[in-house]
Amino acid sequence: MLKDYSKKHSASERAREILRYIGPGLLITVGFIDPGNWASNLAAGADFGYLLLWMVTLSTIMLILLQHNAAHLGIVTGLCLSEASTKYLPKWLSRPILATAMMASIATALAEILGGAIALNLLFNIPLVIGSIITAVFCAVLLKTNSYPKMEKIIIAFVSIIGFSFLLELNMVSVEWTEAISGWVTPSFPEGSIVIIMSVLGAVVMPHNLFLHSEVIQSRQWNLQDEKIIKRQLKYEFLDTLFSMGLGWAINSAMIIIAASVFFTNNLQVDDLAQATELLRPILGDSAALIFAIALLFAGISSTATCGIAGGSIFSGIFGEDYNIKDYHSWHGVLITYGLAILVILFIQDPFEGLIYSQMFLSIQLPITIFLLIYLTSSKKIMGKFANHLYQKIILIIVGIIVTCLNLTLLWEIFYK
Repeated sequence: MLKDYSKKHSASERAREILRYIGPGLLITVGFIDPGNWASNLAAGADFGYLLLWMVTLSTIMLILLQHNAAHLGIVTGLCLSEASTKYLPKWLSRPILATAMMASIATALAEILGGAIALNLLFNIPLVIGSIITAVFCAVLLKTNSYPKMEKIIIAFVSIIGFSFLLELNMVSVEWTEAISGWVTPSFPEGSIVIIMSVLGAVVMPHNLFLHSEVIQSRQWNLQDEKIIKRQLKYEFLDTLFSMGLGWAINSAMIIIAASVFFTNNLQVDDLAQATELLRPILGDSAALIFAIALLFAGISSTATCGIAGGSIFSGIFGEDYNIKDYHSWHGVLITYGLAILVILFIQDPFEGLIYSQMFLSIQLPITIFLLIYLTSSKKIMGKFANHLYQKIILIIVGIIVTCLNLTLLWEIFYK
């Protein structure tokens, strides 16, 4: 009797088809496991143990909704968020919005570059300013000499190394898993936690990533006139987003769990990333501190690279062009993003304070990008039959209102408390 291999063959083909679409989401993932997130997550775990893990869960759910919506725009229109803004909004409105988006990319690049520089300082004792320049130049060369497919493979490798690093760290500490599971699903607002709760949110849902996702999804070429192809793209893109954001959730959670298990349990305060590695050394040994520094270096490099793509995409979109590193508008956008970030770093006295101020600016700009995205993806003139349905608009608007209120509360805490 002949065996029926058709089902097995069909399943393997389906698996290969899904794997073909994995990539754009991972480029986004490194944007919210950047050094700014490291600072927020370590503070959350060190100060409040496992109690704030729920914020990683909530912010990741919100991120999935927003990133899918941004990719939705790119797939249906063939335009990135910046291009669509230039095309469908009057200049008096689109130019200021995109200018603030460029500033958000610069603020993000500042944090990413600083993270890479701190790692170089920890590993090789390189001064922060020189390390910042090395990180920025290396990432600029990386972008200038690689195509999207190559970039995605590099980023996947970086994310894998970061994830593996934290898995190793988890095996070195004693984790109270019952408390961790409860922390993931139980909202809690311990006294003095509101600033850290909102910094975790601001570090996960980042404006430049919404611009980036709408751009990189277009590295997959398709026929925009074929409705079946668009629907298939939307389905597989959601799987890519779900998988990639889930990976980011796991890595961010691991950071908080490690900080809770090592720092909170031993009543140790963490004020900056460099201090965290020094505190790890006597407790977990030299290998833990080395793993931490290497993971931070990969996080800094990979997130700096994706931030450069976002800056190039936003700047080229102002001129109605898509991202193409060979085009001078895209390349100038990358150089502006890195150059101004380095310029600001030259005047920063305290790197940890620099990370805080960069996140503060992102919190101001984020609601602008969210409501811009909702407007564009809800317009039938722009999206046709693929425009957001009523329930989708309601959910996205609720997300936008929550983010706005939390960020306004953060600003209130900073300036008036």
